[in-house]
Amino acid sequence: MKFVIAIDGPAGAGKSTLAARLAQKLGYINLESGAMYRALALKALATKVALEDEAALTRLAESSRIELAPEGDGNRVLLDGRDVSERIREQDVTDAASRISVHPRVREWMVAHQRAMGARGGIIMEGRDIGTKVFPDAEVKIFLDAAPEVRGDRRFRQKPTLPSDTVIAELRERDRRDRTRAASPLEAAPDAVIIDSTGMTIEEVIARAEAIIAERSSAPSTSSGQAKSGRRS
Repeated sequence: MKFVIAIDGPAGAGKSTLAARLAQKLGYINLESGAMYRALALKALATKVALEDEAALTRLAESSRIELAPEGDGNRVLLDGRDVSERIREQDVTDAASRISVHPRVREWMVAHQRAMGARGGIIMEGRDIGTKVFPDAEVKIFLDAAPEVRGDRRFRQKPTLPSDTVIAELRERDRRDRTRAASPLEAAPDAVIIDSTGMTIEEVIARAEAIIAERSSAPSTSSGQAKSGRRS
């Protein structure tokens, strides 16, 4: 049996790395929700659709084709058939993605699209609301967290062009938006296992996630509502 594995958590927690490494080890498909939002944000920027115009953004989404093509230890992201994998990682697109993700109708379109992509199982998906909204019945749910200072330092090392205090300030603002938005705010699912990676290496995080998956594989079949809830690891 191949599971749906949902990994949620704040920016800079290491969700993308964990999802990619687990997908590679398990032979699963890594569905990157953030990459999908970034692809739509890129199209909005390119077509000059206002990031505050929910109706226009929804129409844009409905006319877009966003695909994830597994490759090596990640995915190629295709927008209307064009490879935008590198462009969507740039800061202007990342900022725009955070702004469009607050719109309920945009999120509804994304959720429907993501569910269709993961309908057959055997997928790992990371984001902000995967275990609570996109795949509430996922067999494995992990909420990956870390102290803001640690997450900010990780982001700074990825993009050292900005002062570290600026990176941390931007991350805190992203946290505020994600946790307080009306549509699917960032929060751990009641039955998610919480991993605080503040003092952990990526290898330790991966080992803990694998143990959680193995534990779930050997457990009697239960519904999500019957799983152990809010456990910290």
